[in-house]
Amino acid sequence: MLAAAGCGSGRTGGDSGDAGLVVGTTDKIFSLDPAAAYDNGSLLVETQVYQFLLNTPPGEAVPKPDAAEKCGFSTPTVFTCTLKKDLKFANGNPLTANSVKFSFDRMLKINDPNGPASLLGNLDHTDVVDPTTVNFTLKVANDQTFAAILPTQAGPIVDEKVFPADKLLDDDAVWKAKPFSGPYTITSYDKNKLVAYQANPDYNGVLGKPKTDRVSTKYFAGSENMRLDVQNGDIDVAWRSLAPTDIESLRKNDKVTVKEGPGGELRYIIFNMNTMPGATPAAKLAVRKALASSIDREALSTGVYKGTYAPAYSSVPQGVPGATEPFKEIYGEKPNKTAAAKFLADAGLPTPVELNIQYNTDHYGSTSSEEYAALKSQLEASGLFKVNLQSTEWVSYQKERVKDTYAIFQFGWFPDYPDADDYLTPFFGTNNFLQSHFEDPRINAELLAEVTEPDNAKRMAALATVQRSLAADFIPILPLLSGKQIAVSGKNVQGVENTLDPSFKFRFGVLSK
Repeated sequence: MLAAAGCGSGRTGGDSGDAGLVVGTTDKIFSLDPAAAYDNGSLLVETQVYQFLLNTPPGEAVPKPDAAEKCGFSTPTVFTCTLKKDLKFANGNPLTANSVKFSFDRMLKINDPNGPASLLGNLDHTDVVDPTTVNFTLKVANDQTFAAILPTQAGPIVDEKVFPADKLLDDDAVWKAKPFSGPYTITSYDKNKLVAYQANPDYNGVLGKPKTDRVSTKYFAGSENMRLDVQNGDIDVAWRSLAPTDIESLRKNDKVTVKEGPGGELRYIIFNMNTMPGATPAAKLAVRKALASSIDREALSTGVYKGTYAPAYSSVPQGVPGATEPFKEIYGEKPNKTAAAKFLADAGLPTPVELNIQYNTDHYGSTSSEEYAALKSQLEASGLFKVNLQSTEWVSYQKERVKDTYAIFQFGWFPDYPDADDYLTPFFGTNNFLQSHFEDPRINAELLAEVTEPDNAKRMAALATVQRSLAADFIPILPLLSGKQIAVSGKNVQGVENTLDPSFKFRFGVLSK
């Protein structure tokens, strides 16, 4: 992990003089190795360079065959995919059913704490039937989400001749070996500074032939310089994350176009069940309930985010089918000091309760500092809490949060696929990615019920049940806000709106100028 996170200190390889179309972002790459990458900055790269069995075409929400020719259930517990013939990686190595089995076996074997292996919790094992056919045997039958999981960060197909089976590969070793079969390959790589891409002529998947041969990604430390670059034409597209004030300003600028797409991004607080305040589980729960009764989400939405984010009263944002608002129903839409004080008093907790809250300054947008300052002000105004704020940059943040360093900390979620379960099972199921020591048999049973229910009306009811249980009896996370997808481009750039869809993947191949 140290090698994967620390590489790329200097530019190596390739001629980046002709950048072609330039996309700017503040999202940082954590790793080019899919087994270690479960973040939006890494997803941006994976979307361009890796191929998936199924992927989501631009402008759509339902996965379709990409490296696969077809996929479907052959029995209630076996999901079978047949690959297209003569697939290969950009380095010339063949992409076969062996590559697929290797990729999924490796993801589960490594099970990196910062990786997406938790998405594959229902995968028991993978078998090669023949060079173009692979079977996924599932632990639980009738999994309504498995096809949607294949295009996620758990599903990139990697080259078994390049990646080790049981450990991570550092970024320089990855990109130089060209183990890519997606729409683009990487031609130069200066980690979190500048990455250059070239269209892959051999790609024939569902994303289509790229409209632009050369694309570069420029990485910004903050949104202000990215705003200046896009409005001055120094970059062609600004994608995640501009500050709300930047977006407000750019809407009035006649040199650029502001595009919006479906929301689904979630901002929330995670509680480490072992190290958060409270001497007993009951006392810890009382603290969480008191916090849930003390937050003014509407003030955060309007005062900090200028309406680009909306209040979130569940881990499933409004607009996603099956979403409910149990935090609003149970703890109220506005702060309730009386209720919060009672939770703490009933648990015998003296006030003010001291809270050490960690937040990140470079991954969730520059406005995080303002958001957490406002949060601190709200909580301390109640007289029930004393808040100590601390901030850390993303690469260190990812490492420290899985070491139990943080008791209460900021996190964000950019969904893998447009289904309510994507906000539930990865967060709260067995081997969940939060790494916060939360797991409960009742929640596991409720998650299983919603995942395997083929009747849509019954599944919606099951989704409501698990959301209410989490809010009423557990509160592993405290949801705060949900936001839209927003990208800003020069007037001469086409195609941005085609990739702002419910798949939440930003595809360079649809962009042109």
